[in-house]
Amino acid sequence: MTQSMDTLSAWQARFEQDLQNAWGDAIDGSHDLGHVRRVWLNCRRIDAGETATCDAHVLLASAYFHDLVNLPKNAPDRSQASRRSAEAASAILSGHGWNEDRVRAAAHAIEAHSFSASIAPRTQEARVLQDADRLEALGALGIARTFYIAGKMDASLFDFDDPLAGNRPLDDKRFALDHFASKLLGLAATMQTETGRALAEKRSAVLLQFRDQLASEIGAGMQDAIA
Repeated sequence: MTQSMDTLSAWQARFEQDLQNAWGDAIDGSHDLGHVRRVWLNCRRIDAGETATCDAHVLLASAYFHDLVNLPKNAPDRSQASRRSAEAASAILSGHGWNEDRVRAAAHAIEAHSFSASIAPRTQEARVLQDADRLEALGALGIARTFYIAGKMDASLFDFDDPLAGNRPLDDKRFALDHFASKLLGLAATMQTETGRALAEKRSAVLLQFRDQLASEIGAGMQDAIA
């Protein structure tokens, strides 16, 4: 990443204004400006640890606009969100005078970042962005976001009778804790970069520690022992 940080900072400020214009008063604490800034920070961390280099402007644009069109997790057309974000971002970047190659590169990275879209990343920018966004689902921050989103979806914290799903199918639409096993703890294996994978493994350990602590506090397994 060799481009001037002064130039990137100017674009960052412009992109933040673009997001505010697009989102208006819509509030989603898990996909807000803070999330976007953290994904950009993750992008820089990952890029710094990789031998392959990224176009910093493309990486910045894709990080900032990857959730430009944000659909609820339980929306039937959720898998289309990244494609719609890519289309909307392309229009904004073209309006800012970006050349066609950079617009296409940013659009691909945005499309490919989504877990539900199942689009394979073909460029280093796309690989870095995908990893950077998935890191947000892990660690302490991932725990906070998981329970925040579950609350918005009217899901329970966990199944009181079987919190760790030892004798039932996982159902993360009903129980927030199930999301750990059904998706989050498998993310490290999907990472596209070595740096991203190393960070993901460290943050996955935080999820496991939290799950074990929660199980201890709520007496998971105690019901069977008492019975």
